[in-house]
Amino acid sequence: MPTPEQLDREYNARAAIPDHPQIFARWREESRAARAELRHELDCHFGPAPAETLDLYPTAARNAPLLVFIHGGYWRSLDKQDFSFLAPAFVRAGVAVAMPNYGLAPATSIEDMVRQMLRALAWLHRSAPQLGIDARRIAVAGHSAGAHLAAMMLAADWPLMAPDLPPDLLCGAACVSGIYDLQPLVRTPFLQQDLGLDAATAQRLSPIAYRPKLATPLLTAVGGEESAEFRRQNRLLRAAWPHCPGRDLPLPGRHHLASVEALGAADQPLFQATLRLLGKAP
Repeated sequence: MPTPEQLDREYNARAAIPDHPQIFARWREESRAARAELRHELDCHFGPAPAETLDLYPTAARNAPLLVFIHGGYWRSLDKQDFSFLAPAFVRAGVAVAMPNYGLAPATSIEDMVRQMLRALAWLHRSAPQLGIDARRIAVAGHSAGAHLAAMMLAADWPLMAPDLPPDLLCGAACVSGIYDLQPLVRTPFLQQDLGLDAATAQRLSPIAYRPKLATPLLTAVGGEESAEFRRQNRLLRAAWPHCPGRDLPLPGRHHLASVEALGAADQPLFQATLRLLGKAP
């Protein structure tokens, strides 16, 4: 069993990327440029908490498919507007993009974050006609902690949440560099204080503890330069949900932060495969 110190080294992705402040600064600048370029509706409220807002980047045509991107940050940092830079390539390809926020730890528990993302997806499905979205073509994507939340959305029993929601609310998911078994984080020192996980909570909030009822297409990806634990987590999800068709896409030469950039780059297989989830040919 890995020691707490070893778990810190495996899961503290920022510590392994010395130039991460410069990367975050570049993302912010590229995101400002994206918002200047694209039509957008910012801070649409989908729930009662102040954090429960989303940004929508529509396409010129109505009845467009929708990609819902959930940001990472170890459930305790970053913001939807840090990732606006991912939207332009999808919008140009005819796919609308929604980026929801959620409350951050320690003020918000991961369990409540899951509930907030359920509300976001339900709101988008119900609001599809007014938003110009095809309610039958909604896919979810996420990176890091956002990939955990995206996987929880794929595992959701939507009619159990509300009888007006269809079981196939999602047509697919793309999970990039995610954590799907939260048990190691119980013993990971740099996260313990903020996340407040114990063994029972970690089990309840681990996507691999569930099995989606439907065989919904699932893309997974992890950077070739990421830690052994992130690569293991990626394998765990594929092994836990073998009935979900889809590809595991290698991201050679990419570390944890560079992995998400492949999602929004039109020349990358991850972007092209995500388009296909939504019925769009790259």
